[in-house]
Amino acid sequence: MSDKFIAACIQNNATPDVHENIDTCLRLAREAAKQGANFIATPEYFSGLRTEDALLIPTAFTEDAHPVLPAFQSAAKELNTWFLLGSLGVTNPDGRISNRSYVINPEGGITTRYNKIHMFDVELEPGKFYTESATISPGETSVVAQTPWGGLGLSICYDLRFAALYRELAQNGASILATPAAFTKVTGEAHWHVLNRARAIEHGAFMIAPCQHGSFHGGGEAYGHSLIIDPWGNVLADAQEGEGIAIAEIDMALVAQARRKIPALTHDRDFAAAETRLAAE
Repeated sequence: MSDKFIAACIQNNATPDVHENIDTCLRLAREAAKQGANFIATPEYFSGLRTEDALLIPTAFTEDAHPVLPAFQSAAKELNTWFLLGSLGVTNPDGRISNRSYVINPEGGITTRYNKIHMFDVELEPGKFYTESATISPGETSVVAQTPWGGLGLSICYDLRFAALYRELAQNGASILATPAAFTKVTGEAHWHVLNRARAIEHGAFMIAPCQHGSFHGGGEAYGHSLIIDPWGNVLADAQEGEGIAIAEIDMALVAQARRKIPALTHDRDFAAAETRLAAE
């Protein structure tokens, strides 16, 4: 297992045109590879997303017909790099769509798949809804992918708010945690940095968090600020606003160092549920 590598987050603003998005993200991936990236991550729904009547509607295909997969499998071989495709809309036999991440190795092989577990069903402001579960089928299984640098715990966007998922990933071998997203501007300004830093600190792990930026076709806006964060909670790279790349060297020795200083992953204890006492009338 190697101790160091260079990770990059691509930051794009997906249109409904899948081929335009492929071209944009491959261009950014090649720029990242020129800067030495060994691992390149894309945002959630980077290949196409729109909103309609409070529904999140990704560009979706069946897996065997998805144009993104062969394009990035070829790019992985061309660039000799690992890819995390933050997520694609993948149509299932029942017609429902999965919000699915893919890990691709430098030989172009798909090593790992993960379906987003937690659905973004919220009312951000009075009358302003997002209802992901209306169009997306939730996943049921946590996933740790194996890489040359250690375990990569997979999650997507709204999963970031569920700390128990990351606890399970870390305790099952993840020393790198990935959270590709299309975090909304409203929630991103309030919580994106602090949640990503918290997940890194809680688990003594690197966070790699590529996020879309800009307006969605049909309404809504993504926050941007793709992040790479070290196990002590330091922000190593922030793509800020607009199209671009966040890139940083990852030193895996820092994981062992942080976990040695704060060995919280070994300190979990069972405890009884809180009692509820009603005040006497």
